[in-house]
Amino acid sequence: MWRGLAPLGLDPASGGYRRYAWSGADADCREWFRAQAGSRGLVHEVDRNGNQWAWHGDPLAGDAVVTGSHLDSVPDGGAFDGPLGVVSSFAALDELRRRGAVFTRPVAVVNFGDEEGARFGLACVGSRLAAGQLTVADAHRLRDGDGVALPRAMEAAGYDPDAIGPDPGRLARIGAFVELHVEQGRALDLSGDPVGVASAIWPHGRWRFDFRGEANHAGTTRLADRRDPMLPYAETVLAARREAELAGGLATFGKIAVEPNGVNAIPSLVRGWLDSRAADQDTLDAVVSGVERAAREHAERAGIDLDVVRESFTPVVDFQHALRDEIRRVLEKRGGDGFDAEGRAVPVLGTGAGHDAGILSASVPTAMLFVRNPTGISHSPAEHAAEDDCVAGVRALADVLEGLACS
Repeated sequence: MWRGLAPLGLDPASGGYRRYAWSGADADCREWFRAQAGSRGLVHEVDRNGNQWAWHGDPLAGDAVVTGSHLDSVPDGGAFDGPLGVVSSFAALDELRRRGAVFTRPVAVVNFGDEEGARFGLACVGSRLAAGQLTVADAHRLRDGDGVALPRAMEAAGYDPDAIGPDPGRLARIGAFVELHVEQGRALDLSGDPVGVASAIWPHGRWRFDFRGEANHAGTTRLADRRDPMLPYAETVLAARREAELAGGLATFGKIAVEPNGVNAIPSLVRGWLDSRAADQDTLDAVVSGVERAAREHAERAGIDLDVVRESFTPVVDFQHALRDEIRRVLEKRGGDGFDAEGRAVPVLGTGAGHDAGILSASVPTAMLFVRNPTGISHSPAEHAAEDDCVAGVRALADVLEGLACS
């Protein structure tokens, strides 16, 4: 499966992936998913929001156990973020069939669309639409960097944008959703465990800072006469680091757009996007309010207008304790892969990364498994998980699915 998926959307120059929603690479990944479902005799379907499903058992029976993740990527992303969960889900089904497991509940593998938000700037579009956390009107207003609207992109890819919207009937048929994901940190590497169980997802969001000044000639305009929005933007980037350190959270300006974007022109607009996360809401509020306060002070001092817009926000997700504890019991009872062989419990860890499981948690009992990442690097071509750990993840997921969906 890895060999078939690896070339899709790979940029030879960067060594990273550019699998953006409703692009050619996305279509290739979707065809790969459909082929994997077909080769296993699974029922393949695409829901109203473009999410793909591969069913073992009756999709309409209810109380289904669903697993999977996403196949899209951030710009120049790594191979494991998202795809590891999808590949491992198919492999776990293969493992259960090898064991001769008898299924008592329907099981599905899902590929949620546009999880990373790399093209339209909003993460988890497919799962947000299904869960009713993104309105149809707001979805239709999404634009990519070239000004292409989401409906137009969907139509170009052969999907009906007028069909998108909440899907409560489908979600009501799901009894549990378990997402396997490569860890995007080093907690498991430091603890020496190949697999862990998620406890919670930190609250997180994205804020757009628009600094508006006055375009002018870089070679003829005196420094004293300039209204350069790049200066307060740069001060705000530094302030974000300071505020995050003071509060104990995270703050990153990772994307910027400049107009008119000329080497010899003073900008008229500098637009920067802040990504901020923290272990709790109070800390996140402290970081973001501190960054905005500093931005307004620097903008006012430079004679620059500033608008701050919150583009997305996800509150803390505390995964359902009953499902989480059941998964731990299953894994610790079955052992293997270093869990009880050395007398250690399966580790439980939180994460600052957002996931489709976090979006669905308001509608469906959800849980997550993490596979060890030896460097902690993610959203980068350097992202990695060792083959033995990936196999441990597949076996753990198979154990979980067997415990939840088989007699």
